[in-house]
Amino acid sequence: MNLEYFIAKRLITAKDYKSSISAPIIKIAISAIAIGMIMMIISVATGIGLQQKIREKISAFNGHIIISNFDSNQSEVTLVPISKKQDFYPNFTSVPGVSHIQAIASKAGIIRTETAFEGIVFKGVGPDYKWDNIKEYLVAGKLPDFSKKLNEDVVISQFLANRLHLKVGDAFNTFFMKEGQNKLPNIRRFKITGIFNSGFQEFDATYIIGDIRHMQRINKWTADQVGAFEVFVSDFDNIKTVGDQVYHQTGSTLDTKTIIEKYSYIFEWLQLFDFNIIVILVVMIVVATINMVVALLVLILERTQMIGILKALGANNWSVRKIFLYNASYLILRGLFWGNLIGIAILLIQKYFGIIKLNPENYYVDQAPVYLNFGYIALLNLLTISVCFLVLLIPSYIITKISPVKAIRFD
Repeated sequence: MNLEYFIAKRLITAKDYKSSISAPIIKIAISAIAIGMIMMIISVATGIGLQQKIREKISAFNGHIIISNFDSNQSEVTLVPISKKQDFYPNFTSVPGVSHIQAIASKAGIIRTETAFEGIVFKGVGPDYKWDNIKEYLVAGKLPDFSKKLNEDVVISQFLANRLHLKVGDAFNTFFMKEGQNKLPNIRRFKITGIFNSGFQEFDATYIIGDIRHMQRINKWTADQVGAFEVFVSDFDNIKTVGDQVYHQTGSTLDTKTIIEKYSYIFEWLQLFDFNIIVILVVMIVVATINMVVALLVLILERTQMIGILKALGANNWSVRKIFLYNASYLILRGLFWGNLIGIAILLIQKYFGIIKLNPENYYVDQAPVYLNFGYIALLNLLTISVCFLVLLIPSYIITKISPVKAIRFD
């Protein structure tokens, strides 16, 4: 029989336990651990969730790695064509970790309606385009099919549709400027088959997606010429390694750039979330630990006479310390239980109902995303228990300094 655990359990279940002097302090300690766990779970879930969601949105419109001509063009428009007759297309088999590659071509234009006009970038795609990334953001209509004959179907963002007063099924004229001066622009009439809303203002205010053959005709390219290639990797964590390998496997006239390099300002901003998460974890664990130390010291002082009696009966210091460590562990587990229960409930509510809204102009998403993974929740619990238990060994050392004679006489 575990004597220390038996005594600790009797102390916890005693009738005078809840009405003792230490009861309010114990409640504060449990509340501190619960609140700390809630804050840690939410901060990690929303921080990682925001990083992943923004990452997904950027890759949906750009891929993970962009292969383009080696020139000084820094715009979203592709100017010089690239031949599709490449060793890495249509399957990039020479680099492990590449899951898909697709050809695209983009050109700047102006959409003109009876009441408004907007500058856009027409992104031409073909039958190899990975629509799965855009399908998630489709709010009306359907995705176009470019696998057969040339058609005028396009997908436009809800942002542009609202500004231009357009809806699914409407047609509009788009003007594409020709190279050189004093030349009439190319005019194309497109029909909206789908409307998407990614919440990423930088893309929603810019892109419409249509058939790449329109771009090839306007630019007077052949069917084997495209503007760039977008490469997708199977594991984003390996994007830098795969990006280096892709660079070495492409020709000397081609350049490769990962989305981390292209949108460095966004990913540098996202890295700040890692620092914020670490700060929150440290602060919450420190607060919870301090409260537990105070609660343990009060429990020891409240049970000084019991400590003296146990020592007088032959109990050693470590045996007595274990009684209070068991007691403290109960308080920690109780706080963690409520913290996990409330924290996970808040995350589930946010995940399925999206109560907390965000400004997409500042955060690139319209609601706080949630990454719910029970693996990291278990690690947070284990970390909290380990740190608290190790720190509580220090105040429990005071028991070794208590004299049995003085403790029994203690009042």
